[in-house]
Amino acid sequence: MLELRGSPALSAFRHAKLLAALREAAADIESLQAEYVHFVDHDGELSDDDLATLEQLLDYGSHLPDAQVGGSSEGRLFLVVPRIGTQSPWSSKATDIAHSCGLRQVRRLERGIAYRVKLKGMLSESAFEGIRATLHDRMTETVLADASDAAQLFAHHEPAPLGSVDILEGGREALVAANVALGLALAEDEIDYLVEAFQELGRNPTDVELMMFAQANSEHCRHKIFNADWVIDGEAQSHSLFKMIKNTHRVSPGDILSAYSDNAAVIRGSEAPRFFPAPLTGQADERAAYSAVEEPIHILMKVDEPAHSRVRAALGGLRLRQAGAHRLGIVDHARRAHRRRGLQQRIRPAQPRRLLPHLRAGRPGRQRHRAPRLPQADHACRRLRQYPRWPRPEG
Repeated sequence: MLELRGSPALSAFRHAKLLAALREAAADIESLQAEYVHFVDHDGELSDDDLATLEQLLDYGSHLPDAQVGGSSEGRLFLVVPRIGTQSPWSSKATDIAHSCGLRQVRRLERGIAYRVKLKGMLSESAFEGIRATLHDRMTETVLADASDAAQLFAHHEPAPLGSVDILEGGREALVAANVALGLALAEDEIDYLVEAFQELGRNPTDVELMMFAQANSEHCRHKIFNADWVIDGEAQSHSLFKMIKNTHRVSPGDILSAYSDNAAVIRGSEAPRFFPAPLTGQADERAAYSAVEEPIHILMKVDEPAHSRVRAALGGLRLRQAGAHRLGIVDHARRAHRRRGLQQRIRPAQPRRLLPHLRAGRPGRQRHRAPRLPQADHACRRLRQYPRWPRPEG
Protein backbone atom coordinates (compact mmCIF):
# COMPACT_ATOMS: atom_id res chain seq x y z
CA MET A 1 0.00 0.00 0.00
CA LEU A 2 1.26 3.45 -0.97
CA GLU A 3 0.46 6.61 1.02
CA LEU A 4 0.30 10.03 -0.62
CA ARG A 5 -0.37 13.29 1.20
CA GLY A 6 -3.14 15.48 -0.04
CA SER A 7 -4.36 19.00 0.41
CA PRO A 8 -5.95 20.57 3.52
CA ALA A 9 -9.35 18.97 4.03
CA LEU A 10 -11.17 21.93 5.57
CA SER A 11 -11.85 25.46 4.46
CA ALA A 12 -11.33 28.22 7.01
CA PHE A 13 -15.05 28.33 7.75
CA ARG A 14 -15.39 24.56 8.21
CA HIS A 15 -12.21 24.44 10.26
CA ALA A 16 -13.56 27.05 12.68
CA LYS A 17 -16.93 25.31 12.86
CA LEU A 18 -15.41 21.89 13.56
CA LEU A 19 -12.97 23.30 16.10
CA ALA A 20 -15.86 24.89 18.00
CA ALA A 21 -17.72 21.57 18.01
CA LEU A 22 -14.63 19.73 19.25
CA ARG A 23 -14.14 22.20 22.10
CA GLU A 24 -17.64 21.36 23.28
CA ALA A 25 -16.46 17.77 23.66
CA ALA A 26 -13.03 18.69 25.08
CA ALA A 27 -12.58 22.27 26.25
CA ASP A 28 -8.76 22.16 26.42
CA ILE A 29 -8.23 21.63 22.68
CA GLU A 30 -5.58 24.06 21.50
CA SER A 31 -5.49 23.50 17.72
CA LEU A 32 -6.81 21.32 14.91
CA GLN A 33 -5.18 20.28 11.68
CA ALA A 34 -6.93 18.32 8.91
CA GLU A 35 -5.32 16.99 5.76
CA TYR A 36 -6.34 14.53 3.08
CA VAL A 37 -4.27 11.38 2.79
CA HIS A 38 -4.54 8.98 -0.14
CA PHE A 39 -4.01 5.24 0.01
CA VAL A 40 -3.08 3.34 -3.15
CA ASP A 41 -3.56 -0.41 -3.48
CA HIS A 42 -1.37 -1.40 -6.42
CA ASP A 43 -0.21 -4.57 -8.15
CA GLY A 44 3.57 -4.54 -8.60
CA GLU A 45 5.95 -1.60 -8.56
CA LEU A 46 4.89 1.72 -10.05
CA SER A 47 7.32 3.33 -12.46
CA ASP A 48 8.55 6.89 -12.01
CA ASP A 49 6.20 8.05 -14.78
CA ASP A 50 3.26 6.28 -13.14
CA LEU A 51 4.08 7.88 -9.79
CA ALA A 52 4.34 11.29 -11.41
CA THR A 53 0.95 10.84 -13.11
CA LEU A 54 -0.62 9.62 -9.87
CA GLU A 55 0.77 12.56 -7.92
CA GLN A 56 -0.54 14.97 -10.54
CA LEU A 57 -4.02 13.43 -10.38
CA LEU A 58 -4.11 13.72 -6.60
CA ASP A 59 -2.59 17.20 -6.49
CA TYR A 60 -5.77 19.24 -6.17
CA GLY A 61 -4.79 21.73 -3.49
CA SER A 62 -1.92 23.31 -1.58
CA HIS A 63 -0.10 21.28 1.06
CA LEU A 64 0.45 22.21 4.67
CA PRO A 65 4.16 22.93 5.01
CA ASP A 66 4.95 21.17 8.28
CA ALA A 67 2.40 18.34 8.32
CA GLN A 68 3.51 14.74 8.22
CA VAL A 69 0.74 12.18 8.03
CA GLY A 70 1.36 9.39 10.52
CA GLY A 71 4.63 11.04 11.56
CA SER A 72 5.73 13.11 14.49
CA SER A 73 3.47 16.12 13.96
CA GLU A 74 2.11 17.70 17.10
CA GLY A 75 -1.26 16.52 18.30
CA ARG A 76 -3.12 13.24 18.56
CA LEU A 77 -3.84 11.55 15.21
CA PHE A 78 -7.42 10.64 14.34
CA LEU A 79 -7.36 9.09 10.86
CA VAL A 80 -10.90 8.98 9.49
CA VAL A 81 -11.36 6.58 6.57
CA PRO A 82 -14.38 4.96 4.90
CA ARG A 83 -15.90 2.19 6.94
CA ILE A 84 -13.79 -0.96 6.78
CA GLY A 85 -15.34 -3.44 4.37
CA THR A 86 -16.93 -0.78 2.13
CA GLN A 87 -15.77 1.19 -0.89
CA SER A 88 -16.59 4.87 -0.98
CA PRO A 89 -18.02 6.62 -4.06
CA TRP A 90 -14.85 8.73 -4.14
CA SER A 91 -12.82 5.55 -4.40
CA SER A 92 -14.77 4.09 -7.31
CA LYS A 93 -14.63 7.36 -9.25
CA ALA A 94 -10.94 8.01 -8.52
CA THR A 95 -9.98 4.45 -9.45
CA ASP A 96 -11.83 4.71 -12.78
CA ILE A 97 -10.02 7.96 -13.59
CA ALA A 98 -6.65 6.45 -12.68
CA HIS A 99 -7.33 3.54 -15.04
CA SER A 100 -8.32 5.97 -17.78
CA CYS A 101 -4.94 7.64 -17.31
CA GLY A 102 -3.15 4.36 -17.95
CA LEU A 103 -2.46 3.43 -14.31
CA ARG A 104 -3.49 -0.20 -14.68
CA GLN A 105 -1.29 -1.32 -11.79
CA VAL A 106 -3.54 0.65 -9.43
CA ARG A 107 -6.18 -1.70 -8.12
CA ARG A 108 -7.93 0.87 -5.96
CA LEU A 109 -7.57 4.38 -4.60
CA GLU A 110 -9.05 5.43 -1.29
CA ARG A 111 -8.99 8.66 0.67
CA GLY A 112 -9.08 9.53 4.34
CA ILE A 113 -8.69 12.64 6.49
CA ALA A 114 -5.85 12.85 8.99
CA TYR A 115 -6.95 15.02 11.91
CA ARG A 116 -4.29 16.24 14.32
CA VAL A 117 -5.80 17.46 17.60
CA LYS A 118 -3.47 19.26 19.99
CA LEU A 119 -4.53 19.65 23.60
CA LYS A 120 -3.19 21.81 26.40
CA GLY A 121 -3.22 18.93 28.88
CA MET A 122 -3.65 15.17 29.01
CA LEU A 123 -6.35 13.54 26.90
CA SER A 124 -8.92 11.86 29.12
CA GLU A 125 -10.95 8.84 28.03
CA SER A 126 -14.19 10.81 27.91
CA ALA A 127 -12.56 13.59 25.86
CA PHE A 128 -11.10 10.99 23.49
CA GLU A 129 -14.50 9.42 22.89
CA GLY A 130 -16.10 12.85 22.43
CA ILE A 131 -13.50 13.92 19.86
CA ARG A 132 -13.77 10.60 18.06
CA ALA A 133 -17.55 10.84 17.85
CA THR A 134 -17.40 14.42 16.57
CA LEU A 135 -14.88 13.70 13.82
CA HIS A 136 -16.61 10.80 12.08
CA ASP A 137 -19.95 9.33 11.10
CA ARG A 138 -20.03 5.87 12.65
CA MET A 139 -22.37 4.54 9.96
CA THR A 140 -20.07 5.40 7.06
CA GLU A 141 -16.59 5.94 8.54
CA THR A 142 -13.96 4.37 10.77
CA VAL A 143 -11.37 6.10 12.97
CA LEU A 144 -7.86 4.62 12.92
CA ALA A 145 -4.96 5.39 15.25
CA ASP A 146 -2.18 4.90 12.68
CA ALA A 147 -1.89 5.32 8.91
CA SER A 148 -0.57 1.76 8.52
CA ASP A 149 -3.92 0.46 9.78
CA ALA A 150 -5.49 1.76 6.55
CA ALA A 151 -4.31 -1.45 4.86
CA GLN A 152 -7.51 -2.94 6.26
CA LEU A 153 -9.36 -0.98 3.58
CA PHE A 154 -7.92 -3.27 0.91
CA ALA A 155 -8.18 -6.55 2.79
CA HIS A 156 -9.71 -9.44 0.84
CA HIS A 157 -11.66 -12.13 2.64
CA GLU A 158 -13.01 -15.48 1.62
CA PRO A 159 -16.82 -15.57 1.31
CA ALA A 160 -18.38 -16.73 4.56
CA PRO A 161 -20.39 -19.95 4.51
CA LEU A 162 -24.17 -19.80 4.55
CA GLY A 163 -25.41 -19.40 8.10
CA SER A 164 -28.74 -19.88 9.81
CA VAL A 165 -30.55 -18.62 12.90
CA ASP A 166 -31.87 -21.35 15.17
CA ILE A 167 -35.44 -20.19 15.68
CA LEU A 168 -36.78 -23.72 16.22
CA GLU A 169 -34.62 -24.19 19.33
CA GLY A 170 -33.91 -20.62 20.43
CA GLY A 171 -37.31 -19.13 19.62
CA ARG A 172 -37.87 -15.40 19.33
CA GLU A 173 -34.78 -14.53 21.39
CA ALA A 174 -32.53 -16.08 18.74
CA LEU A 175 -33.97 -13.81 16.03
CA VAL A 176 -33.75 -10.76 18.31
CA ALA A 177 -30.03 -11.45 18.81
CA ALA A 178 -29.51 -11.98 15.07
CA ASN A 179 -31.34 -8.73 14.36
CA VAL A 180 -28.68 -6.87 16.33
CA ALA A 181 -25.70 -8.93 15.14
CA LEU A 182 -26.60 -8.67 11.44
CA GLY A 183 -27.90 -5.11 11.60
CA LEU A 184 -31.26 -6.05 10.10
CA ALA A 185 -33.28 -3.26 11.79
CA LEU A 186 -36.37 -5.45 11.94
CA ALA A 187 -39.42 -4.05 13.71
CA GLU A 188 -41.07 -5.97 16.55
CA ASP A 189 -44.02 -7.04 14.40
CA GLU A 190 -41.64 -8.23 11.65
CA ILE A 191 -39.73 -10.36 14.16
CA ASP A 192 -43.00 -11.91 15.34
CA TYR A 193 -44.05 -12.54 11.73
CA LEU A 194 -40.75 -14.27 10.81
CA VAL A 195 -40.73 -16.44 13.93
CA GLU A 196 -44.28 -17.61 13.27
CA ALA A 197 -43.66 -18.15 9.54
CA PHE A 198 -40.53 -20.29 9.94
CA GLN A 199 -42.00 -22.27 12.83
CA GLU A 200 -44.87 -23.16 10.51
CA LEU A 201 -42.37 -24.14 7.80
CA GLY A 202 -40.54 -26.27 10.34
CA ARG A 203 -37.05 -24.96 9.48
CA ASN A 204 -34.64 -22.21 10.44
CA PRO A 205 -34.08 -19.12 8.25
CA THR A 206 -30.70 -18.54 6.64
CA ASP A 207 -28.84 -15.28 7.12
CA VAL A 208 -29.32 -14.54 3.40
CA GLU A 209 -33.10 -14.91 3.71
CA LEU A 210 -33.19 -12.63 6.72
CA MET A 211 -31.08 -9.98 4.98
CA MET A 212 -33.26 -10.08 1.86
CA PHE A 213 -36.41 -9.77 3.98
CA ALA A 214 -34.93 -6.83 5.90
CA GLN A 215 -34.00 -5.00 2.70
CA ALA A 216 -37.28 -5.70 0.89
CA ASN A 217 -39.26 -4.46 3.89
CA SER A 218 -37.07 -1.48 4.65
CA GLU A 219 -38.40 2.06 4.73
CA HIS A 220 -36.64 2.77 1.44
CA CYS A 221 -38.57 0.04 -0.38
CA ARG A 222 -41.84 -0.17 1.55
CA HIS A 223 -42.31 3.38 2.82
CA LYS A 224 -43.76 1.89 5.97
CA ILE A 225 -43.69 5.17 7.85
CA PHE A 226 -44.91 7.21 4.89
CA ASN A 227 -47.84 4.85 4.34
CA ALA A 228 -48.65 4.29 8.02
CA ASP A 229 -51.83 5.43 9.71
CA TRP A 230 -51.46 8.80 11.40
CA VAL A 231 -53.04 9.53 14.77
CA ILE A 232 -52.65 13.10 16.00
CA ASP A 233 -53.80 13.98 19.53
CA GLY A 234 -55.75 10.74 19.63
CA GLU A 235 -57.61 11.46 16.39
CA ALA A 236 -57.02 9.20 13.38
CA GLN A 237 -56.26 11.14 10.21
CA SER A 238 -57.95 10.37 6.92
CA HIS A 239 -54.66 10.44 4.99
CA SER A 240 -51.31 8.81 5.52
CA LEU A 241 -48.24 11.01 5.14
CA PHE A 242 -47.81 9.80 1.56
CA LYS A 243 -51.46 10.57 0.76
CA MET A 244 -51.07 14.00 2.33
CA ILE A 245 -48.18 14.71 -0.05
CA LYS A 246 -50.15 13.45 -3.05
CA ASN A 247 -53.21 15.39 -1.96
CA THR A 248 -51.57 18.63 -3.10
CA HIS A 249 -51.53 17.38 -6.67
CA ARG A 250 -55.07 16.00 -6.40
CA VAL A 251 -56.64 19.31 -5.32
CA SER A 252 -54.42 21.53 -7.47
CA PRO A 253 -53.16 19.71 -10.58
CA GLY A 254 -52.48 22.93 -12.50
CA ASP A 255 -49.94 22.39 -15.28
CA ILE A 256 -48.77 19.02 -13.97
CA LEU A 257 -48.84 16.53 -16.84
CA SER A 258 -47.66 13.51 -14.87
CA ALA A 259 -46.90 12.92 -11.20
CA TYR A 260 -45.98 10.03 -8.90
CA SER A 261 -45.15 7.74 -11.79
CA ASP A 262 -41.76 5.97 -11.70
CA ASN A 263 -40.42 8.53 -9.20
CA ALA A 264 -40.73 11.30 -11.76
CA ALA A 265 -43.00 14.19 -12.67
CA VAL A 266 -43.60 16.22 -15.82
CA ILE A 267 -44.83 19.81 -15.77
CA ARG A 268 -45.95 21.88 -18.71
CA GLY A 269 -43.20 23.83 -20.40
CA SER A 270 -43.09 26.61 -22.97
CA GLU A 271 -43.12 26.51 -26.75
CA ALA A 272 -39.63 26.49 -28.24
CA PRO A 273 -37.94 25.51 -31.51
CA ARG A 274 -36.29 22.10 -31.70
CA PHE A 275 -33.57 21.59 -34.28
CA PHE A 276 -33.45 18.12 -35.85
CA PRO A 277 -33.23 16.48 -39.30
CA ALA A 278 -36.47 16.29 -41.19
CA PRO A 279 -37.47 12.70 -42.10
CA LEU A 280 -36.82 11.64 -45.69
CA THR A 281 -39.82 10.99 -47.93
CA GLY A 282 -38.03 8.75 -50.43
CA GLN A 283 -38.24 11.11 -53.36
CA ALA A 284 -35.53 11.15 -56.02
CA ASP A 285 -32.52 13.41 -55.40
CA GLU A 286 -33.76 14.13 -51.90
CA ARG A 287 -31.21 15.34 -49.38
CA ALA A 288 -31.45 15.34 -45.62
CA ALA A 289 -31.96 18.76 -44.14
CA TYR A 290 -32.07 20.16 -40.61
CA SER A 291 -34.91 22.45 -39.65
CA ALA A 292 -36.40 24.05 -36.54
CA VAL A 293 -39.87 22.97 -35.44
CA GLU A 294 -41.91 24.76 -32.78
CA GLU A 295 -43.22 22.35 -30.19
CA PRO A 296 -43.84 22.24 -26.43
CA ILE A 297 -40.74 21.58 -24.31
CA HIS A 298 -42.02 20.06 -21.11
CA ILE A 299 -39.94 19.81 -17.95
CA LEU A 300 -39.09 16.46 -16.39
CA MET A 301 -38.19 16.22 -12.70
CA LYS A 302 -36.71 12.99 -11.36
CA VAL A 303 -36.85 12.10 -7.70
CA ASP A 304 -35.08 9.31 -5.88
CA GLU A 305 -34.42 8.51 -2.26
CA PRO A 306 -30.85 8.07 -1.03
CA ALA A 307 -30.13 4.36 -1.45
CA HIS A 308 -27.47 2.52 0.51
CA SER A 309 -24.62 3.27 -1.90
CA ARG A 310 -25.19 6.98 -1.42
CA VAL A 311 -25.99 6.86 2.28
CA ARG A 312 -22.66 5.08 2.85
CA ALA A 313 -20.91 8.36 2.25
CA ALA A 314 -23.64 10.87 2.87
CA LEU A 315 -21.21 13.60 3.89
CA GLY A 316 -19.13 13.45 0.71
CA GLY A 317 -20.36 10.70 -1.59
CA LEU A 318 -23.65 12.27 -2.58
CA ARG A 319 -21.97 15.49 -3.62
CA LEU A 320 -19.39 13.43 -5.46
CA ARG A 321 -22.04 11.70 -7.50
CA GLN A 322 -23.80 14.98 -8.21
CA ALA A 323 -20.69 16.90 -9.15
CA GLY A 324 -18.66 14.08 -10.68
CA ALA A 325 -14.97 14.56 -10.38
CA HIS A 326 -15.25 18.06 -8.91
CA ARG A 327 -15.36 16.52 -5.44
CA LEU A 328 -12.28 14.54 -6.34
CA GLY A 329 -10.51 17.74 -7.23
CA ILE A 330 -9.51 16.63 -10.71
CA VAL A 331 -11.69 19.20 -12.41
CA ASP A 332 -9.68 22.02 -10.87
CA HIS A 333 -6.50 20.15 -11.62
CA ALA A 334 -7.43 19.50 -15.25
CA ARG A 335 -8.14 23.16 -15.86
CA ARG A 336 -4.53 23.81 -14.96
CA ALA A 337 -3.09 20.63 -16.37
CA HIS A 338 -4.10 21.26 -19.98
CA ARG A 339 -1.40 23.92 -20.01
CA ARG A 340 1.24 21.36 -19.08
CA ARG A 341 2.67 19.52 -22.01
CA GLY A 342 2.46 15.76 -21.85
CA LEU A 343 -0.24 15.27 -19.19
CA GLN A 344 -3.02 15.86 -21.69
CA GLN A 345 -1.83 12.89 -23.72
CA ARG A 346 -1.93 10.70 -20.63
CA ILE A 347 -5.52 11.69 -19.90
CA ARG A 348 -6.70 11.14 -23.46
CA PRO A 349 -4.95 10.02 -26.65
CA ALA A 350 -3.91 12.84 -28.93
CA GLN A 351 -6.56 14.06 -31.35
CA PRO A 352 -5.98 13.86 -35.11
CA ARG A 353 -4.36 17.01 -36.39
CA ARG A 354 -7.04 17.74 -38.97
CA LEU A 355 -10.56 17.02 -37.64
CA LEU A 356 -12.07 19.88 -39.65
CA PRO A 357 -10.87 21.74 -42.72
CA HIS A 358 -8.93 24.85 -41.86
CA LEU A 359 -11.15 27.90 -42.02
CA ARG A 360 -8.95 30.63 -43.37
CA ALA A 361 -9.72 34.25 -42.76
CA GLY A 362 -8.37 36.45 -45.54
CA ARG A 363 -5.90 35.10 -48.03
CA PRO A 364 -4.95 31.38 -48.01
CA GLY A 365 -1.98 30.42 -45.90
CA ARG A 366 -2.31 33.29 -43.47
CA GLN A 367 0.40 32.66 -40.90
CA ARG A 368 -1.46 33.79 -37.79
CA HIS A 369 -4.48 31.57 -38.43
CA ARG A 370 -5.22 28.56 -36.26
CA ALA A 371 -7.68 25.75 -36.84
CA PRO A 372 -11.00 25.80 -34.95
CA ARG A 373 -10.71 24.36 -31.50
CA LEU A 374 -12.81 21.30 -30.75
CA PRO A 375 -13.76 20.49 -27.17
CA GLN A 376 -12.72 17.00 -26.22
CA ALA A 377 -15.18 14.54 -24.72
CA ASP A 378 -15.84 14.67 -21.05
CA HIS A 379 -14.58 12.15 -18.52
CA ALA A 380 -15.30 11.62 -14.83
CA CYS A 381 -18.99 12.56 -15.19
CA ARG A 382 -18.28 16.25 -15.68
CA ARG A 383 -17.55 18.01 -18.94
CA LEU A 384 -13.95 19.13 -19.05
CA ARG A 385 -13.27 21.31 -22.03
CA GLN A 386 -9.61 20.82 -22.78
CA TYR A 387 -8.18 22.20 -25.98
CA PRO A 388 -5.02 20.79 -27.55
CA ARG A 389 -2.38 23.01 -29.02
CA TRP A 390 -3.14 22.99 -32.74
CA PRO A 391 -0.22 23.46 -35.13
CA ARG A 392 -0.26 26.23 -37.64
CA PRO A 393 -1.35 25.16 -41.13
CA GLU A 394 1.37 24.41 -43.61
CA GLY A 395 1.78 26.66 -46.59
